[in-house]
Amino acid sequence: MRAGVDPAKGRGAREPIIENLGPKQPSYAAAPLRPARPRVVAAGGGKGGVGKTFFVANLAAALARRGQSVLAIDVDLEGANLHTCLGVPAPRSSLADFVAHREEDLAKLAVDTPLRNLRIVAATQGNLGAAQPSHFRRERLLQAVDRLPVDFVVLDLGAGVHPAVVDYFLAADDGVIVISPEPTSVENAYSFLRAAFYRRMRSALRSRPVRRLIAQAMDQRNERGIRTPLDLLREVQLLDAVEGARFIDELTRFQPRIVVNEVRTAEDIKLGFAVKSVCKKYFGIEAEYLGYVNHDEAARRSVLARRPLVDSHPTCDAAVYLARIAAKLSDPRRASGRSGEVRA
Repeated sequence: MRAGVDPAKGRGAREPIIENLGPKQPSYAAAPLRPARPRVVAAGGGKGGVGKTFFVANLAAALARRGQSVLAIDVDLEGANLHTCLGVPAPRSSLADFVAHREEDLAKLAVDTPLRNLRIVAATQGNLGAAQPSHFRRERLLQAVDRLPVDFVVLDLGAGVHPAVVDYFLAADDGVIVISPEPTSVENAYSFLRAAFYRRMRSALRSRPVRRLIAQAMDQRNERGIRTPLDLLREVQLLDAVEGARFIDELTRFQPRIVVNEVRTAEDIKLGFAVKSVCKKYFGIEAEYLGYVNHDEAARRSVLARRPLVDSHPTCDAAVYLARIAAKLSDPRRASGRSGEVRA
């Protein structure tokens, strides 16, 4: 099935259920004045195989088609393939050189893609014996990202909940959870959100006893019976009222975004709303459902052709929905603010 499904209109309806994702824009629309620093979007989700790299490649391409200057960075040093999705031969120099201190200027590692306005820092030629950068090196990378002379930086995160993956997610203006309509993907997405939230809290809260409590809570079989962020909030409030107030403030500001990929049915579309509801009810987190990308055979053909779908088949349904997500993220009225600053 190529088109999205709207239960109110029957099978095969073209219009998506989610409203106001933004109109489809002509290619290379005029870009606004460049901001003081780039807006950073990071796509994660915990589980491999849900389409994060496909989403990042197409989001970056869609933003570039809107006239934004974009740098896509593959931070998955253990499974780099963003360059392939963007039609770029494996560069000899990559993010691995920054991690290994061979190159301090991140901008020098960027190479052109076949698409106007879009460059990439690949993650090829990595050191498999020490793939993940140290905390200090991650901080240097994020500082370098803030100095890049582009409108958008889009990060392709690796799978899992390694501190490096979570730190990049928390440092982004928009941390996007990419989910496929499978129980394993949803389960891993919740685990990823829990890990990201607890790491954010350990960074934001200052009391040593409270930070020790959070460290205990990260073990899901902890003796205190803390299972969710709301459980943890109650314990923090009992321990330290001031830190409890700070906890609530951080809880309010933590707003992950949700994208459902490979949608085939109306129930798949509703998954995004269900995840949003669970985040609010059990985690106390206000997640945002950015949109969905329907299953489309053109997507597979675009991957085989090593071209983003929004470039190779810009009028197909999946490309249209990807473009709408890009329009929503590039809306100048969108509130700016990083998800969190992480300290060791």
